[in-house]
Amino acid sequence: MSTVVSGLPPRFDALSPEVVADPYPSYRELREAGPLCRMGPASFGVTRYRDVASLIRDPRLGSEFPDSYHRMSAGEGPAGEFFGQIVLYRDPPDHTRLRRLIGKAFSPSLVRAFRPRLERMVDDLLEEAAEGGGFDAVRDLAFPLPVMVVCALMGIPAADHDLIRPHALNLGRAFAAIVPESDRAAADEAVRWLRGYLGEVLATRRAEAGDDLLSRMLAAEDGGDTLSHEEIVDNAVFSFFAGFETTTNLIATGCAALLDHPDQLGLLRADPGLVPRAVEEFLRYDSPIQGVARMVREPLEVGGRTIRAGRVLILLLGSANRDQERFDDPDSLLVTRDPNPHVAFGGGTHLCLGAALARVEADVVFRSLLRRFRVLAPAAPPTRRTGTFRAYESIPVAVEAA
Repeated sequence: MSTVVSGLPPRFDALSPEVVADPYPSYRELREAGPLCRMGPASFGVTRYRDVASLIRDPRLGSEFPDSYHRMSAGEGPAGEFFGQIVLYRDPPDHTRLRRLIGKAFSPSLVRAFRPRLERMVDDLLEEAAEGGGFDAVRDLAFPLPVMVVCALMGIPAADHDLIRPHALNLGRAFAAIVPESDRAAADEAVRWLRGYLGEVLATRRAEAGDDLLSRMLAAEDGGDTLSHEEIVDNAVFSFFAGFETTTNLIATGCAALLDHPDQLGLLRADPGLVPRAVEEFLRYDSPIQGVARMVREPLEVGGRTIRAGRVLILLLGSANRDQERFDDPDSLLVTRDPNPHVAFGGGTHLCLGAALARVEADVVFRSLLRRFRVLAPAAPPTRRTGTFRAYESIPVAVEAA
């Protein structure tokens, strides 16, 4: 028999300066207070691993939100309207159809085949970055690499990468639970520009198809599927977020964590075979995406409180991944941690599309750093990028070649 809970859960402001700097003490307080917190109009955050891991696969929760929600979240411009078209915010059967098509670009087999090209990209970036005895792990590595990779998967020429990068960065602003007013113009312009650019590329693919993501999506449309031109363009735009934001932040937070934990860096040097475990630990320890929103389709109970249909639950992945009830010594970085059942990539039918790509990119990056440099040390304090993702503006690194 469930216990009915009275009184309101504590309020949580994900954009407060202290939370942006370090959300984990606040998460611990929230978990100790209960399984829920209040986060915005008609929305609750879910704080504990057990509940997050269950709800992320619960069919009573959906990802398809009414247009009014997106306008409230991102504004009345292109960013708010854009969400109605993309796979992230669609439920079956549309989600199934879109994911099948877009997922081909990020499938594990294609990602594995892409690895040699990826290794050359990383070597080129590190060769250029390390010539002066140091580099910025964000500006010189974590930021340019994922854009290069997504562009390669789409068949976009290298000459256009510098044009795309600032818009790919600003696109991430649109994916906040509530986009701050100060970010809405940049998010709208990113969606507008990327739509225009990819619409032009798509027109050239109609005349001459290749073996890239856009060509495969176009073939599905021309082959009788129900993908519209707008769906192809908007989901191609979304691919920049799926293949860029998570990976950029994973590489950056991983570099910052290793620089801050030289003992764990030493373990990786002694045994590079630990790199895959280390990547999983970076994802758990400082999750690149801290939460995902779900719409409550039918009433459900969380921690003795009934959540009505039409409410929004924010599943706090970052909090779940530090839950002391699930992870031993959760606030410590342990590159040997195994098993590591983190929820950094979400779960269920909406498991992150870019998960396999992000893992391979991070694996290649950290193996390359260990191989090329016998010294990796902080050159100056890192600086955070404000927003709802665990992102860095700058991570200066001092190096000595191996």
